[in-house]
Amino acid sequence: MPVPWETLLPFGLVIAMFTVSGAGMSTVSYIAEGYKPRRYNTDIWDHQMMRRDQRLTNIHRGQSDAPKAPRGFELSSQWRLEKRIS
Repeated sequence: MPVPWETLLPFGLVIAMFTVSGAGMSTVSYIAEGYKPRRYNTDIWDHQMMRRDQRLTNIHRGQSDAPKAPRGFELSSQWRLEKRIS
């Protein structure tokens, strides 16, 4: 059975566009995560630590090794205030 050679050019273009779009999405994700690999299989503990790190450094993927929290950290608690009904 002969190969229809005229179909290889559009097929090559489709493959190239999937490759370019996949590489672009990967690059955008890498840049958005602060030039670090994307996190997979995160659980509740990981999300809690990510929110704490966000409050400590004001950077999505930032981490700090300072022994003392920065000024104002005590005011940025993740706990929401509840109104008491008396």
